[in-house]
Amino acid sequence: MTSGATPRGWRRAIRPLLRLLLLGMLASTLVLLGPGLLSGLRAEDGPLRGGPACTVETSEGEFKLRREEAQLATTTVALVARGLETPDTSGIDGAVLQRLADGPPEDAGASLTCQGSGSGDLQEEQLSVTGLTPRAEQLREAMTEVFGEQSLGGFAPGGVGQGHGADSTHYDGRAIDIFFRPVTEENRREGWILAHWLVAHAEDLDIQYVIFDDRFWSAHSSRGQWQDYAAPDPGNEILRHLDHVHVDVLGGSTD
Repeated sequence: MTSGATPRGWRRAIRPLLRLLLLGMLASTLVLLGPGLLSGLRAEDGPLRGGPACTVETSEGEFKLRREEAQLATTTVALVARGLETPDTSGIDGAVLQRLADGPPEDAGASLTCQGSGSGDLQEEQLSVTGLTPRAEQLREAMTEVFGEQSLGGFAPGGVGQGHGADSTHYDGRAIDIFFRPVTEENRREGWILAHWLVAHAEDLDIQYVIFDDRFWSAHSSRGQWQDYAAPDPGNEILRHLDHVHVDVLGGSTD
Protein backbone atom coordinates (compact mmCIF):
# COMPACT_ATOMS: atom_id res chain seq x y z
CA MET A 1 0.00 0.00 0.00
CA THR A 2 1.46 3.39 -0.93
CA SER A 3 1.64 6.24 1.49
CA GLY A 4 -1.30 8.06 -0.26
CA ALA A 5 -3.72 5.13 -0.14
CA THR A 6 -5.25 5.04 3.34
CA PRO A 7 -7.91 2.37 4.11
CA ARG A 8 -10.65 5.04 4.25
CA GLY A 9 -9.52 6.58 0.96
CA TRP A 10 -9.42 3.12 -0.68
CA ARG A 11 -13.00 2.39 0.42
CA ARG A 12 -14.17 5.75 -0.98
CA ALA A 13 -12.54 5.04 -4.30
CA ILE A 14 -14.03 1.57 -4.73
CA ARG A 15 -17.63 2.41 -3.78
CA PRO A 16 -18.55 3.72 -7.27
CA LEU A 17 -17.18 0.53 -8.79
CA LEU A 18 -19.25 -1.61 -6.42
CA ARG A 19 -22.38 0.35 -7.28
CA LEU A 20 -21.78 -0.18 -10.99
CA LEU A 21 -21.21 -3.88 -10.40
CA LEU A 22 -24.46 -4.22 -8.41
CA LEU A 23 -26.43 -2.31 -11.05
CA GLY A 24 -25.02 -4.59 -13.73
CA MET A 25 -26.05 -7.69 -11.78
CA LEU A 26 -29.54 -6.28 -11.23
CA ALA A 27 -29.94 -5.46 -14.90
CA SER A 28 -28.88 -8.97 -15.87
CA THR A 29 -31.38 -10.48 -13.42
CA LEU A 30 -34.24 -8.38 -14.83
CA VAL A 31 -33.34 -9.43 -18.36
CA LEU A 32 -33.52 -13.09 -17.36
CA LEU A 33 -36.58 -12.87 -15.12
CA GLY A 34 -38.34 -9.87 -16.59
CA PRO A 35 -40.93 -11.64 -18.80
CA GLY A 36 -41.86 -14.10 -16.05
CA LEU A 37 -41.88 -11.42 -13.39
CA LEU A 38 -44.13 -9.16 -15.44
CA SER A 39 -46.47 -11.99 -16.33
CA GLY A 40 -46.90 -12.69 -12.63
CA LEU A 41 -47.88 -9.08 -11.99
CA ARG A 42 -49.99 -8.76 -15.11
CA ALA A 43 -53.52 -10.10 -15.47
CA GLU A 44 -54.18 -11.98 -18.70
CA ASP A 45 -53.72 -9.39 -21.47
CA GLY A 46 -54.42 -6.71 -18.87
CA PRO A 47 -52.52 -3.95 -17.07
CA LEU A 48 -50.30 -4.44 -14.06
CA ARG A 49 -52.11 -5.34 -10.87
CA GLY A 50 -52.90 -2.36 -8.69
CA GLY A 51 -53.24 -0.06 -11.69
CA PRO A 52 -56.44 1.51 -13.02
CA ALA A 53 -59.01 -1.21 -13.71
CA CYS A 54 -61.36 0.90 -15.84
CA THR A 55 -61.15 3.03 -18.97
CA VAL A 56 -63.48 5.68 -20.39
CA GLU A 57 -63.29 6.70 -24.04
CA THR A 58 -64.14 10.37 -24.61
CA SER A 59 -63.82 12.89 -27.42
CA GLU A 60 -60.79 14.25 -25.55
CA GLY A 61 -59.06 10.90 -25.37
CA GLU A 62 -58.84 7.87 -23.12
CA PHE A 63 -59.04 8.24 -19.35
CA LYS A 64 -57.90 5.57 -16.91
CA LEU A 65 -59.85 5.21 -13.67
CA ARG A 66 -59.49 3.14 -10.55
CA ARG A 67 -62.52 0.94 -9.96
CA GLU A 68 -63.65 3.20 -7.09
CA GLU A 69 -63.49 6.23 -9.39
CA ALA A 70 -65.54 4.44 -12.05
CA GLN A 71 -68.14 3.56 -9.42
CA LEU A 72 -68.26 7.15 -8.22
CA ALA A 73 -68.55 8.54 -11.76
CA THR A 74 -71.31 6.17 -12.89
CA THR A 75 -73.29 6.63 -9.67
CA THR A 76 -73.02 10.41 -9.94
CA VAL A 77 -74.31 10.38 -13.51
CA ALA A 78 -77.27 8.20 -12.48
CA LEU A 79 -78.15 10.48 -9.57
CA VAL A 80 -77.87 13.61 -11.71
CA ALA A 81 -80.33 12.06 -14.19
CA ARG A 82 -82.80 11.72 -11.30
CA GLY A 83 -82.19 15.25 -10.04
CA LEU A 84 -80.75 14.01 -6.74
CA GLU A 85 -77.83 15.21 -4.65
CA THR A 86 -74.51 13.87 -5.86
CA PRO A 87 -71.17 13.09 -4.19
CA ASP A 88 -67.98 15.08 -4.76
CA THR A 89 -66.38 14.22 -8.11
CA SER A 90 -63.77 16.99 -8.19
CA GLY A 91 -61.05 14.39 -8.72
CA ILE A 92 -62.62 13.07 -11.93
CA ASP A 93 -62.17 14.84 -15.26
CA GLY A 94 -65.34 16.52 -16.50
CA ALA A 95 -64.94 14.88 -19.92
CA VAL A 96 -65.46 11.48 -18.26
CA LEU A 97 -68.70 12.53 -16.57
CA GLN A 98 -69.95 14.18 -19.76
CA ARG A 99 -69.35 11.09 -21.87
CA LEU A 100 -71.05 8.82 -19.34
CA ALA A 101 -74.02 11.19 -19.16
CA ASP A 102 -74.32 11.55 -22.94
CA GLY A 103 -73.86 7.86 -23.67
CA PRO A 104 -71.85 6.43 -26.56
CA PRO A 105 -72.07 8.50 -29.76
CA GLU A 106 -74.06 6.95 -32.61
CA ASP A 107 -73.18 3.23 -32.82
CA ALA A 108 -69.84 3.46 -31.02
CA GLY A 109 -70.62 0.85 -28.36
CA ALA A 110 -69.69 1.16 -24.70
CA SER A 111 -67.74 4.15 -23.39
CA LEU A 112 -66.63 2.53 -20.13
CA THR A 113 -64.84 -0.78 -19.71
CA CYS A 114 -63.55 -2.46 -16.54
CA GLN A 115 -61.45 -5.54 -16.03
CA GLY A 116 -63.37 -8.70 -15.23
CA SER A 117 -62.86 -10.28 -11.85
CA GLY A 118 -65.29 -13.18 -11.59
CA SER A 119 -64.94 -14.84 -8.19
CA GLY A 120 -64.31 -18.57 -8.21
CA ASP A 121 -65.16 -19.26 -4.57
CA LEU A 122 -68.87 -18.41 -4.42
CA GLN A 123 -71.41 -20.94 -3.21
CA GLU A 124 -74.39 -21.94 -5.32
CA GLU A 125 -77.66 -20.31 -4.22
CA GLN A 126 -81.31 -21.27 -4.54
CA LEU A 127 -84.30 -19.13 -5.45
CA SER A 128 -85.73 -16.85 -2.78
CA VAL A 129 -89.42 -15.92 -2.54
CA THR A 130 -88.92 -13.19 -5.14
CA GLY A 131 -87.79 -15.69 -7.75
CA LEU A 132 -84.21 -14.43 -7.56
CA THR A 133 -81.19 -15.88 -5.79
CA PRO A 134 -79.89 -13.83 -2.85
CA ARG A 135 -77.05 -12.46 -5.00
CA ALA A 136 -79.47 -11.38 -7.72
CA GLU A 137 -81.78 -9.88 -5.11
CA GLN A 138 -78.86 -7.91 -3.69
CA LEU A 139 -78.19 -6.62 -7.21
CA ARG A 140 -81.83 -5.59 -7.65
CA GLU A 141 -81.78 -3.70 -4.35
CA ALA A 142 -78.52 -1.93 -5.26
CA MET A 143 -79.98 -0.80 -8.59
CA THR A 144 -83.14 0.46 -6.91
CA GLU A 145 -81.13 2.49 -4.40
CA VAL A 146 -79.35 4.38 -7.21
CA PHE A 147 -81.86 4.33 -10.08
CA GLY A 148 -85.16 4.21 -8.23
CA GLU A 149 -88.05 2.05 -9.39
CA GLN A 150 -87.36 0.50 -12.79
CA SER A 151 -89.26 -1.60 -15.31
CA LEU A 152 -87.94 -5.08 -14.52
CA GLY A 153 -88.59 -8.54 -15.90
CA GLY A 154 -87.08 -11.95 -16.46
CA PHE A 155 -87.97 -13.32 -13.02
CA ALA A 156 -91.08 -14.06 -10.97
CA PRO A 157 -92.01 -15.60 -7.60
CA GLY A 158 -91.46 -19.33 -7.91
CA GLY A 159 -89.13 -18.83 -10.88
CA VAL A 160 -89.66 -18.73 -14.64
CA GLY A 161 -89.53 -21.75 -16.95
CA GLN A 162 -90.00 -20.35 -20.44
CA GLY A 163 -89.49 -17.33 -22.66
CA HIS A 164 -85.69 -17.52 -22.76
CA GLY A 165 -82.95 -19.62 -24.33
CA ALA A 166 -82.40 -23.21 -23.22
CA ASP A 167 -79.47 -22.43 -20.90
CA SER A 168 -80.66 -19.01 -19.76
CA THR A 169 -79.66 -17.80 -16.30
CA HIS A 170 -83.22 -16.47 -15.98
CA TYR A 171 -84.34 -20.02 -15.16
CA ASP A 172 -81.90 -20.10 -12.23
CA GLY A 173 -83.16 -16.81 -10.83
CA ARG A 174 -79.77 -15.20 -11.52
CA ALA A 175 -80.81 -12.75 -14.25
CA ILE A 176 -82.75 -9.50 -14.44
CA ASP A 177 -83.94 -7.56 -17.49
CA ILE A 178 -84.29 -3.79 -17.17
CA PHE A 179 -86.48 -2.32 -19.91
CA PHE A 180 -85.99 0.94 -21.79
CA ARG A 181 -88.91 1.02 -24.19
CA PRO A 182 -89.53 2.05 -26.90
CA VAL A 183 -86.18 1.93 -28.68
CA THR A 184 -85.20 5.60 -28.94
CA GLU A 185 -81.94 7.52 -28.63
CA GLU A 186 -82.99 8.86 -25.22
CA ASN A 187 -83.81 5.36 -23.93
CA ARG A 188 -80.56 4.10 -25.41
CA ARG A 189 -78.69 6.81 -23.49
CA GLU A 190 -80.45 5.84 -20.24
CA GLY A 191 -79.74 2.17 -20.89
CA TRP A 192 -76.03 2.88 -21.23
CA ILE A 193 -76.01 4.86 -17.99
CA LEU A 194 -77.23 1.71 -16.26
CA ALA A 195 -74.99 -0.67 -18.25
CA HIS A 196 -71.89 1.36 -17.40
CA TRP A 197 -72.90 1.47 -13.73
CA LEU A 198 -73.32 -2.30 -13.68
CA VAL A 199 -69.86 -2.89 -15.14
CA ALA A 200 -68.24 -0.45 -12.71
CA HIS A 201 -69.90 -2.28 -9.79
CA ALA A 202 -69.55 -5.81 -11.18
CA GLU A 203 -66.84 -6.86 -8.75
CA ASP A 204 -68.81 -5.79 -5.66
CA LEU A 205 -72.12 -7.24 -6.88
CA ASP A 206 -70.78 -10.52 -8.35
CA ILE A 207 -72.08 -9.62 -11.81
CA GLN A 208 -71.28 -12.12 -14.54
CA TYR A 209 -72.73 -10.68 -17.78
CA VAL A 210 -74.16 -7.37 -18.97
CA ILE A 211 -75.83 -7.30 -22.39
CA PHE A 212 -77.18 -4.21 -24.15
CA ASP A 213 -77.38 -2.56 -27.54
CA ASP A 214 -75.74 -5.39 -29.51
CA ARG A 215 -72.84 -5.62 -27.03
CA PHE A 216 -71.96 -7.72 -24.02
CA TRP A 217 -69.48 -7.54 -21.15
CA SER A 218 -68.22 -10.58 -19.24
CA ALA A 219 -66.64 -10.88 -15.81
CA HIS A 220 -64.70 -13.85 -17.17
CA SER A 221 -62.68 -11.59 -19.48
CA SER A 222 -59.74 -10.15 -17.55
CA ARG A 223 -59.37 -7.36 -20.11
CA GLY A 224 -63.00 -6.37 -19.58
CA GLN A 225 -63.60 -5.28 -23.16
CA TRP A 226 -67.15 -5.15 -24.48
CA GLN A 227 -67.74 -7.51 -27.39
CA ASP A 228 -70.27 -7.72 -30.20
CA TYR A 229 -73.35 -9.71 -29.25
CA ALA A 230 -74.58 -12.09 -31.96
CA ALA A 231 -78.36 -12.24 -31.60
CA PRO A 232 -80.07 -15.36 -32.99
CA ASP A 233 -82.40 -13.08 -35.00
CA PRO A 234 -80.71 -9.82 -36.10
CA GLY A 235 -84.09 -8.34 -36.99
CA ASN A 236 -85.49 -8.76 -33.47
CA GLU A 237 -84.99 -5.75 -31.17
CA ILE A 238 -85.62 -7.83 -28.06
CA LEU A 239 -83.11 -10.56 -28.93
CA ARG A 240 -80.54 -7.90 -29.81
CA HIS A 241 -81.14 -6.35 -26.36
CA LEU A 242 -81.91 -2.95 -27.86
CA ASP A 243 -84.92 -2.37 -25.59
CA HIS A 244 -83.49 -3.76 -22.36
CA VAL A 245 -80.33 -4.32 -20.36
CA HIS A 246 -79.73 -7.93 -19.33
CA VAL A 247 -77.63 -8.51 -16.22
CA ASP A 248 -76.93 -11.73 -14.37
CA VAL A 249 -74.85 -12.76 -11.39
CA LEU A 250 -72.36 -15.56 -10.89
CA GLY A 251 -73.84 -18.91 -10.02
CA GLY A 252 -71.22 -20.28 -7.66
CA SER A 253 -70.42 -23.95 -7.07
CA THR A 254 -71.77 -26.76 -4.89
CA ASP A 255 -68.34 -27.54 -3.41
